[in-house]
Amino acid sequence: MSSMKELHQRACDNDQDSYIDPDSGYIVLTSKAHLKRGICCGNACRHCPFEYINVPAANKEKLNNQ
Repeated sequence: MSSMKELHQRACDNDQDSYIDPDSGYIVLTSKAHLKRGICCGNACRHCPFEYINVPAANKEKLNNQ
């Protein structure tokens, strides 16, 4: 099975805004989709291109410990 990085890259290469996480079945937005939005939403998204600028500090700690 493909890694998350490979799935993300494939979706971006195909100009898709999302892909399906094979483990959870959830829709995952690509970094391209986030860039279209233009700002960090604060939800600690997997492919946030904005360095999680609007993510609360407590949630950033969780990201750093993964």
